[in-house]
Amino acid sequence: MAANPGGFSVHRDAWGVPHVRAADELALARGQGYVTALDRGWQIEVDRWRAEGRLAERLGEPGLAWDRFAHRVRLADTARRAYAALADDDRAWVDAYTAGVNDGLERGRDVPEMHALADAAWPGGGDLPPHEPWPAWAPLGVFLVAHVLFSGFPHVLWRDHVARTLGAEVARSRPDVPLTTVLDLLAVDGGPGSGSNAWALAGARTRGGAPLLAGDPHRLLELPGVYQQVRLACDAYDVVGLAFPGVPGVPHFGHAGAAAWGVTNAMAHHVDVVAERLHRTADGGVVAEGPDGPEPADVVHATVRVRAVGGPVEHRVETIETVRGVVVTGGPDDPGRTFAVRLPARVDADLGVAAWRRLLRAGSARDVTDAFATWVDPVDRVLAADRATVLSVTAGRVPRRDPAEPALPLPGWADAGRARPWVVPPPPVVVDDVAVDANERPARPDLDLGRTYAPPHRARRIRALLAAAGDDATAADQSRVHADTLLGGADDLLGWLDRDAYASGDEAGADDGTTARPDPATVHAAARLRAWDRRMDADSADAALFAAWRGALVGRVAAHPALAPLHAPHGLDPVFAPWLSVTARVADALPALLGAAWLGIDGAALAWAALADVVRARDDASGPVPVWGDTHRVLGLHVLLDVPGAPVPRVPDVPLGGDTDTVRCTASVPGVSDVCVRGSVARWVWGLADRDASRWGVPFGASGDPRSPHFTDRLAAWADAETVPVVTDWALLRHEETR
Repeated sequence: MAANPGGFSVHRDAWGVPHVRAADELALARGQGYVTALDRGWQIEVDRWRAEGRLAERLGEPGLAWDRFAHRVRLADTARRAYAALADDDRAWVDAYTAGVNDGLERGRDVPEMHALADAAWPGGGDLPPHEPWPAWAPLGVFLVAHVLFSGFPHVLWRDHVARTLGAEVARSRPDVPLTTVLDLLAVDGGPGSGSNAWALAGARTRGGAPLLAGDPHRLLELPGVYQQVRLACDAYDVVGLAFPGVPGVPHFGHAGAAAWGVTNAMAHHVDVVAERLHRTADGGVVAEGPDGPEPADVVHATVRVRAVGGPVEHRVETIETVRGVVVTGGPDDPGRTFAVRLPARVDADLGVAAWRRLLRAGSARDVTDAFATWVDPVDRVLAADRATVLSVTAGRVPRRDPAEPALPLPGWADAGRARPWVVPPPPVVVDDVAVDANERPARPDLDLGRTYAPPHRARRIRALLAAAGDDATAADQSRVHADTLLGGADDLLGWLDRDAYASGDEAGADDGTTARPDPATVHAAARLRAWDRRMDADSADAALFAAWRGALVGRVAAHPALAPLHAPHGLDPVFAPWLSVTARVADALPALLGAAWLGIDGAALAWAALADVVRARDDASGPVPVWGDTHRVLGLHVLLDVPGAPVPRVPDVPLGGDTDTVRCTASVPGVSDVCVRGSVARWVWGLADRDASRWGVPFGASGDPRSPHFTDRLAAWADAETVPVVTDWALLRHEETR
């Protein structure tokens, strides 16, 4: 089938996945933008509004917190600067994509959500602003929206809160306990957006004799999905991969035939957080205390329009940028809680667009790693392969810092707050056997660019599964890894239910039950948990018992008097609230907290008391014995969920196996809800011996239109961790249109 000279054609597979074909790169970019607007018009418009800080114009009050943040962090201005700094050929590529988006939005905006906005179907209506064509820099803004909070800087704000509250209290009551001990106790960087798995098998380990790459990124399970399956083919290249809707190319996961790549989060501490001292001047300006004395800060006032009954309400937002970075919370009127962030993309006016485009032309693993040499943000571990070689490399810009430096805000008025040069990343290394990346601490010190990492359970489990498979791996076999539900960290908690606990305890116990000898029903429940196979399967009653106990235990620990200081108001911008949730943080750090006897926490007492709570609640309930899948269901985070009265698209109610730290990642927040809000937002397996043997899958479907049969048609398969073959034979695809 010949490509259309100067134009493009759109084809679909059985799942509605778009395959775009053109003669040249620019026509192909226009085709990708066009089909993205058709399939994900609502989604990319929302992200464009987020980039502009204009979400509240459409959604009303629920969009205000984001808009304030977007203006303060200067998202749109950063995207404009990066766009202006592009090389001519890269800018032409982005321009072609944007032109395609604007063509496609003529039809792509015809979705129920957009009609609901126009119809003002909930309180706080008013007229919806008319559609405006995308500005040239918008795709860069959409990329920033996806990553500006993906870095580690909100975790630094959490640590500062810990230091100011719990740390200060411990310093008074236990001066022998250093602050670093307090911070390390609560330093697990869970929270929104963290996590991913990726693994590589060298050719000697596969049936086809060529490498395999596989993995799954973990993010918030947004509806429509975070990633878009797509194929991009022109005379210069033919690539299948996972795109960010609204962003050209397939920068994170792609298979170009002769070469393929996939990434995980390197967990790098790559965004400096700087404490600022700001003062107003008589003429209305702002000065910052720098290491060399007072410095003028750049001040811009923005207006956020909030949709409301009777017409929009305007809010004034003061945005401030010092020499060190953009101020994201606080200001001259809040001297104790003012922080700026030094974003690599803003420092260099560079989002790594050259890498996005260059990856599409990769013909070897070395081409892939060379392209990632110009990568900026976020910092990723990259696995790249061709038919003979697997390479591993870390990519992105990280400021050089002393490993002993605590992960706390730097004082902007001291030398520690000065900008530092970027780390020169080490060269790629050849993988001769197996490589696994699961956000664990790297073994090589020169790749240890973070402060805290995910527990090693997932990485160990993946290695064990790959070792058990021997040297005959296939792409289809990797579903066994993707689907694994063994909870490697379960024993870190179950150890507190020792069978000999309370052998000499008080039979009556205290009023709250924390020192009572466990009753027979609780002892029996503990025995069940100790005998449990540690698998978080959807139909497992023992997994449900474990999850209920864990949730009750999180609640008891979060309410412990020793942690009361953490519940003090944090005083930070509301957009950071998810990272400042005490219950969520306790859930992340639960094993360490149970062992914090120096803090007055009796782990065994709390563990047995929480289990007694669960047993009593179950004794009082009626009905069949619950299983994990009864309460562990996916929500599908849609932006309209925050808008009271808005009609929200829903997903089928499917029971889920897996958990936060199983390979089959379906994360919830113990102590809050068993509902899954974060997990595997795609699964991919790239075979280098035969690309048509490769496999992929997404949580919901190819379309973002709730009326489409492809809106959630992949959900059941995703819940079972299944993938489908990648189809690249044009004769097996349905031609949809040519433009």
